[in-house]
Amino acid sequence: MLLESWVAGRWRTPEDEGLPLRDATTGEEVARLSTTPVPAAEALAFARDTGGPALRALDFPQRAAILKALGLHLMERKEQLYEISFATGATRRDSAIDIDGGAGTVLSYASRGRRELPAGNVVVDGALERLGKGASFVGRHVLTPMRGAVLQVNAFNFPVWGMLEKLAPAFLAGVPSVVKPAPQTAYVTERCVRLIAESGLLPEGSLQLLLGDVDGLLDGLTGQDLLSFTGSAGTAARLRAHPAVVASSVRFTAEADSLNACVLGPDARPGTPEFELFVREVAREMTAKAGQKCTAIRRAFVPRGLADDVEESLREQLAKVVVGDPRDEATRMGALVSLEQRDAVRSAVGRLVEDGRLAVGDPDAGLPGLERGAFLPPLLIRVDDARARAPHAVEAFGPVATLLPYDGVAQLPDLLALGAGSLVASVVSADLDVVRDLVLGAAAHHGRILVLDSTSAKESTGHGSPLPVLVHGGPGRAGGGEELGGMRAVFHHMQRTAVQGSPDVLQAVTGVYTRGARREETEQHPFRLSMSELRIGDTVVTASRTVTREDVDHFAEFTGDTFYAHTDEAAAAENPLFGGIVAHGYLILSLAAGLFVDPAPGPVLANTGLDRLRFTKPVKPGDTIRAVLTCAAKTPRTPQQGEVRWDVQVLDREDAVVATYELLTMVSAQPRG
Repeated sequence: MLLESWVAGRWRTPEDEGLPLRDATTGEEVARLSTTPVPAAEALAFARDTGGPALRALDFPQRAAILKALGLHLMERKEQLYEISFATGATRRDSAIDIDGGAGTVLSYASRGRRELPAGNVVVDGALERLGKGASFVGRHVLTPMRGAVLQVNAFNFPVWGMLEKLAPAFLAGVPSVVKPAPQTAYVTERCVRLIAESGLLPEGSLQLLLGDVDGLLDGLTGQDLLSFTGSAGTAARLRAHPAVVASSVRFTAEADSLNACVLGPDARPGTPEFELFVREVAREMTAKAGQKCTAIRRAFVPRGLADDVEESLREQLAKVVVGDPRDEATRMGALVSLEQRDAVRSAVGRLVEDGRLAVGDPDAGLPGLERGAFLPPLLIRVDDARARAPHAVEAFGPVATLLPYDGVAQLPDLLALGAGSLVASVVSADLDVVRDLVLGAAAHHGRILVLDSTSAKESTGHGSPLPVLVHGGPGRAGGGEELGGMRAVFHHMQRTAVQGSPDVLQAVTGVYTRGARREETEQHPFRLSMSELRIGDTVVTASRTVTREDVDHFAEFTGDTFYAHTDEAAAAENPLFGGIVAHGYLILSLAAGLFVDPAPGPVLANTGLDRLRFTKPVKPGDTIRAVLTCAAKTPRTPQQGEVRWDVQVLDREDAVVATYELLTMVSAQPRG
C-alpha cells in the first residue's frame, strides 16, 4: 500500500515506489511511504484560499456541530483504526488512548464550543474600556480567526490523537489544518484522514494531509499561518529557528519530550494507599504504549529510606507485565514502534546506567518467538545520587524510568527543576503541607501537576493523560508552548485586536450590545420575541416603583435576611456606607424582575442565571426605582433554542444606577404558538 497525500480535495498517488514501513511486531511490510517532496506550497495555498473562507462562512455553533458529528463518525468506525494500529506495536488499551482519546477530544471541543462561544466569528475579550471623559469614545478587544492555516508537524506515538487534538481547536476557531505526520506511523494517520474525507463532514480545504519528503515544508509560511509541533526538543529548536518562522513571526507552539517526574511523599510509607498508588502509577506510565509517551514518568523520586521498598514493589509490579504481540489479549505491553527506536532506547539506557545500575529488566534480553519485533522489557534504573547528570538530561523514549532517592522535601523543587522544564509532574502524598509546598515550588517548571491521593484516586485520569480542558505543554525543554486548554487553544488560532470608536461602532463590530449605543424600544415586549425576531439593542424601559419600609420589613421576615442594615435603625445609622435603613440588594433584583418580566407563556423558557452583578448605590425606603432591559447578545445552543443575554440597569428617580447585571435566559429559536 503506497500511502497517498490528501491535497486540494483529492488523493495524490506518488510516482516513486516508496520506502517500506514495517509491522513493529512481525517486521512485515505494512505500507510504503514516498520520498517525493510533499506539495506543501499548494496545500497551504488551498487552505488559505478555499479552506479558510469555507470555515469562516460558518459560525462557532455550526463548526461545533460539525465537530460533534465528526467525533461520533470516528467513534463508530474506530475498529478500523484499532486493526491497523496493532502494527505500530500498540495494544488495544494503548490504541484506545490514541483513537478514543482523539475522538473524545473532538467531542469535548464540540461541547465547549456549543456552550461557550457566541454566534458569528467574533469573540469579545474583556470589558469595555472608556477612553474619553464621556461615553462617546470607547475601546474593546476582539478575537477573530487568523487568515492563514495551521501546519501540524506531529510525532509518531499518537498518530490519531496528535492530529485531532490540534485539528479540533483550530477548526472551531475557523482556521484550516495541514497535517504532516511522522513517517513511522503515517499509515494510521492516513486511514483516519480517509475516514474523515469519506464522511463529507468537513468543508473543502479545512483538512489536508502531506506524506513524503519534508524539504521546503516551512518555506511558505506567512505571518497569518501557525506552526504546531509535537516531537523532540531538538527538532522543536530547529523549527523555531527556521528563517520563515523567524522572519514572519509565525505563531509557533511546541510540545516536546520531557523528563517528567513522579514524587512519593514522605508520609506515603509501605502499607498506605498512597504508596500503592505510586507504585501502580509509575509501572503503568512505564508500560503504556511501551513508554512511548511524551508525558511518561522518567524520574521517580522517593524518600531515601523508602528506596529499597519502592524498588522491590516496582519489581513485583513490573513482573506482572506480559510483553508480547499486541494482538494477543493477554499482552499488557507491545513493541516499540520500530527496531530503530528500540536501538535508540538501548543506547539511552546505556548512558543512564553509567550513573547507576539496572534494578529491573535487561535491555538485551530477547523474547522467544518475537525476535523480529522491536521489543524491550520494562527497565528500571536506580541512581542513588539524585543530582547525577544523566537522569535529568537523557530521555529513553521507551519503557524506562529512573528511581532517584531524595533526602528531604525542601530539595525537591530544585531536583525537579534539573529536568529543565517538563510537561507534567505528579505528587503522591496525603500530607497537604508537603503537597502545597511542592506544587508551588515546582509549578514554574511544569505545565501540569497531578496530585494523587486516596481521595482523588478513584476518579483520577492518571499522570500521563492530557485532558482537552487543561493546558498540555510545558516550559523550557518541554517546548515552551501550550496545546489543548479548552478555549485557550481555540483563541491561540485567533488574532486579538483592540477596536476603538463610538459605542455604536463597537456594537456593530462585535454584535454585542455596548452601553451608550443607540437602543430601540420595541412596540412588543422583548420577552414576546423569539431568537429569530430579537435584535441586539431591543429595549424595554419599565414603569417605576417606590420601595417602602413595609417592603424591606416583609423581605427580611420572609427570607430570614435580618442583617442590621435592613432591620436596626440605630445600627444602620452608624454604618458609614448607608447612614440608615436600606433595602436588601436581592429585594431590588426581585422588584426589578417584577417590573420587566412579561408573565404570560411565550418564547422565554427559563431564567438561567445572572452575571456581573453589582450593587452600586444604596436604595432607601421611599426611593423610586425602574429598570432598563436591553438585548445584549444571542447565542444559539440547539436548533430549538438559544441563550439571550440581557443588559439590565436598575435606576433611581435621578437616573443614577443602583444595580447592574446581565440576565441570562433560554429562548425559543422560532416563535411559539
